[in-house]
Amino acid sequence: MRIDKYLKTSRLIKRRTLANEACEQGRVKINGKVAKPGDQVKVGDIVEIQFGNSVTKVEVTSIAEHFAKENAKEMYVVRS
Repeated sequence: MRIDKYLKTSRLIKRRTLANEACEQGRVKINGKVAKPGDQVKVGDIVEIQFGNSVTKVEVTSIAEHFAKENAKEMYVVRS
């Protein structure tokens, strides 16, 4: 799945256009490498997202095209 779509589906970022912009600005990394919006993400990948001065690091646990809002947090595990 594309990283921009994953960020939106998992609700880590609210809209896909914002996820796309974050990738283009170099604020999203997959396994330590800066991600482009079309880069593929798979189960087991570590995704880092920079929000201002804070960085959120998550491990991808599942990928699905559609996920209910209540269950979106099951798509990742927060890492420190």
